[in-house]
Amino acid sequence: MKIARILLPMLGALALVACGSTKTAGTASAPQHCFNAASVSNYAGVDRETVNLRVGVSDYYQVKMLGVCPNIDWTQKIGLESTSGSNICTGLDLTIHVPGPTGPQECAADSIRKLTPEEVAALPKGQKP
Repeated sequence: MKIARILLPMLGALALVACGSTKTAGTASAPQHCFNAASVSNYAGVDRETVNLRVGVSDYYQVKMLGVCPNIDWTQKIGLESTSGSNICTGLDLTIHVPGPTGPQECAADSIRKLTPEEVAALPKGQKP
């Protein structure tokens, strides 16, 4: 019983440390930005592993695929599926459905990041949704 009284607070403290900040020395972690799949108003395929999304009127996100996603860079339409509820915050939260000549494909996202206004301004014409 005495061990439990000592061990439980220690485990609680360890859990708090484990769930704490993931910053490494000298670097700042980027804030997490989330969006709803229904808020995506346009997209542009960059290559077979990257797609840019316009969310709402002025927010832009870049999605990197887990691997090659054939046809994503030329298709006329895609479908977005949130795999974790209504908000998409990380690559694990998103699957992109792409029609193809042999049938629909499911492409898992690996990472998602919000583009800065400077990055959006620097996008080539075909890569800005």
